[in-house]
Amino acid sequence: MQNILPESRVGQTNIYQKMNFYRKSFVSVLLLFFITMAYAQSGTNSPYSQYGLGQLTEQSSGFNRGMNGLALGFREHNQVNYMNPASYSSIDSLTFIFDVGLSGQLTNFKEGTQKINARNGDFEYAVAGFRAFKHVGVSFGIIPFTNVGYSYAVTDYLGDTRTTTYTNTYSGSGGIHEIFLGAGWEPFKGFSIGANIGYIWGDITRYVTNSYSDSYVNTLSKYYKSESYSYDLDFGVQYSVNINKKNNLTIGVTYGLGHKLGTDPECLVISNNPSTGVADTTSFSVKNGYEIPTTIGGGFVWIYKDKWKVGADVNYQKWGSIGFPVYNVVNDVQSYELSSNYYKDRYKFTAGGEFCANENSRRFIDRVHFRLGTSYVTPYYKVNGYDGPSEFSISAGFGIPIVNAYNNRSILNISGQWVHSSAKDMLTENTFRINVGITFNERWFMKWKFE
Repeated sequence: MQNILPESRVGQTNIYQKMNFYRKSFVSVLLLFFITMAYAQSGTNSPYSQYGLGQLTEQSSGFNRGMNGLALGFREHNQVNYMNPASYSSIDSLTFIFDVGLSGQLTNFKEGTQKINARNGDFEYAVAGFRAFKHVGVSFGIIPFTNVGYSYAVTDYLGDTRTTTYTNTYSGSGGIHEIFLGAGWEPFKGFSIGANIGYIWGDITRYVTNSYSDSYVNTLSKYYKSESYSYDLDFGVQYSVNINKKNNLTIGVTYGLGHKLGTDPECLVISNNPSTGVADTTSFSVKNGYEIPTTIGGGFVWIYKDKWKVGADVNYQKWGSIGFPVYNVVNDVQSYELSSNYYKDRYKFTAGGEFCANENSRRFIDRVHFRLGTSYVTPYYKVNGYDGPSEFSISAGFGIPIVNAYNNRSILNISGQWVHSSAKDMLTENTFRINVGITFNERWFMKWKFE
């Protein structure tokens, strides 16, 4: 008895130390997240982000990105798949999952014979998930919605004079972000439903300045600004069936509610006389000028021997039915009003999959997830009446298990992605992006026994 009691206390102390380590790790990651949010650069340098609400973000987590965003049919017990909230019901009942992701990218811009490179990095997402009740999973987190970030100038001669030049300077920054809370429920075996409710906020600013080398010609500047504060509501359904002992099929469907963002975008037009220093400002605004579209998605994942997972997704966003505020001058009359010919419906097609020999194996290589994916995306806006750039992309990645004295369930997700954006007679972009996500998976809800 004298030897048992001290050993029991030592065992309890070790367990408490491990639990304290996990808590400290979690708090450290949260602090890192907030620091990153405070100092992260914009997620894009693309001039195309000046159109619409900006560049639409991936909105996928680390494990999805290795498959180029494939998500709607995935039901993972150790990952948070917030792109289909019905999947939350599959989260392991003993664990708390926290997932955070960052990215860095190099983009080459080409127009005619001119080329330029740009680098930037960005915070991507931070999400968490756990089992709340039997057959009910819960998730919450923060994800980007759109990104705006660009700065460039165009200089040329004014008319046929070959003496006076003009310079058009374009710049913009900002974006829209979302905090969400979601739940998924499996009312009966194989069938799950779920929903995410989110709070959307963000500001977008854009500047356009027309200046001239002739000091007698007025400088014209246009300043666009908006602040959005609204909600977001998404629903998901999944149905999973075992075809036989080796094959499983999961079908997923999602629906996102389209609505106004509750913001009145403004346009300030400033005419400045450089010789006198006198500026004349005209202000415009559009009531409820920004809106997000109805979104519908469908996809499947086929699983073979719990090793191979292959699937495809189709997403449709009904942008073409909504308007966007546009500044125009017709017969010297200025206007800033909604245009019904600015947006167009957007489609995204994705295919991909992963292979993992045995995620519970003692061999390290057998537990690694190998991923591959590709997608094609149509534009959601027009540029001067012509379709904007379409996108083609491919990705490959790994899910590497983190194995040490404290942990053997967490995963490091690393992927590389190449994105090609182009439109006829417009700028061409080639982007290489590295995505890094860390999924902390801890058994916080286990009942410890001491003897």
